[in-house]
Amino acid sequence: MSKRAGAERICQTLEAAGHRALLAGGCVRDLLLDQTPQDYDIATSARPEEVAQLFEKTVPVGVEFGTQLVVEPEGEFEVTTFRQDGPYLDGRHPSHVRFTGPEEDARRRDFTVNALYYDPLQNEVKDYVGGQRDIEAGILRAVGPPRERMAEDYLRLLRAVRFAARLAYRIDEETFQAIVELAPHVLETSAERIRDEAVKMLTEGASARAFRLLDETGLLDHVAPEISAMKGIEQPAAFHPEGDVFEHTLLCLEELDRLEHRTPTLAFGVLLHDAGKPVTQTFEDRIRFNHHDKVGAEMARDICNRLRLPKRDVSRVAWLVAQHMRVAAIPGMRESKRKRFVREDGFDELLSLARIDCLASHGDLTDIEWIESYIANLKPEEVKPSPLLTGKDLIAMGYTPGPHFGTILSEVEDGQLEGWLTTPEEAREYVLRRWPVQ
Repeated sequence: MSKRAGAERICQTLEAAGHRALLAGGCVRDLLLDQTPQDYDIATSARPEEVAQLFEKTVPVGVEFGTQLVVEPEGEFEVTTFRQDGPYLDGRHPSHVRFTGPEEDARRRDFTVNALYYDPLQNEVKDYVGGQRDIEAGILRAVGPPRERMAEDYLRLLRAVRFAARLAYRIDEETFQAIVELAPHVLETSAERIRDEAVKMLTEGASARAFRLLDETGLLDHVAPEISAMKGIEQPAAFHPEGDVFEHTLLCLEELDRLEHRTPTLAFGVLLHDAGKPVTQTFEDRIRFNHHDKVGAEMARDICNRLRLPKRDVSRVAWLVAQHMRVAAIPGMRESKRKRFVREDGFDELLSLARIDCLASHGDLTDIEWIESYIANLKPEEVKPSPLLTGKDLIAMGYTPGPHFGTILSEVEDGQLEGWLTTPEEAREYVLRRWPVQ
């Protein structure tokens, strides 16, 4: 059963009980664009308590604003009563709501393309604010006075950029000017909400457009000043013919957008891999960025913590930034070191980052292709074989436990990974020669 079928069944249930019920918002926009909506929201004349009585399982996620979450076999659906909002005193929620009809409901929404309704029983689109006209023209326009609409919830500044980028729409001039004027207020939005928008911008497939728009509107200076700092930071033309660090980063995002699967950690790794360059740039024999990977890793950690990314994701992004310069050295590494590196958790993302980095600069994929071929020809037991010796084995051989056990076992594994130790007997003989029992 499709999620759309579940949403339409909810509408039918509400209509059968004497209420008006319409699909609402982004799902209608996506259907008009022949795209599959991720979620289906329903707007209705039924009050929250009436919705709760009609369905077996509901969750009161925002009854004060008219919203019940209806849980059906196809998934969860937000069902919200048609409403008109009072003043947004906290910059996010209306101080009160008044239940109304669909036309008033449309006029409280953010952008015209998100203020459309669809009647599944009549197979009819309801458009009270010119959303269909703007879809046809490829324009993102605020509903009503743009400055007033943005000031109700400053997250809409970022949502405007995200929707315009994702849909490849032009932002209406009056709406654009309101975003520029109100850009400094974006940080009045919680870090968690900014993070969620940033993740969507980076993973929905239009990240390069989104970050160009963030820059053009002035929002980038506030939400990611470390990225703004990349502008004008020149790079050696031999390695980076594409231009400064900012332009390189945007080209990297274009390469990211071409990937079928874009994880948040890879996306942030791509965005931040050169974050350390502006503060490490020197002019010696040529332009250099010594240790920008290590400096950038700490900056990436700070940025991701500021955005409240999960701790595991913060660690992964920082690791990607710290390691991205090591990838080119893999073909020349000692075999044991190379195998240890490629088996590290997250190496697949690191290799994707390295490929993107090359494609957005000199374009030479020789090292990347060598590594990909090397990995493709490795058997799992060659990368992480069962140990020839353990700590218990060393004790049985007469060694006293201590920190030196780590050194011994690591060197034995080196031999195993490189192929000059192949059996436990060979390993024991090597250890006894290398570290005679006292």
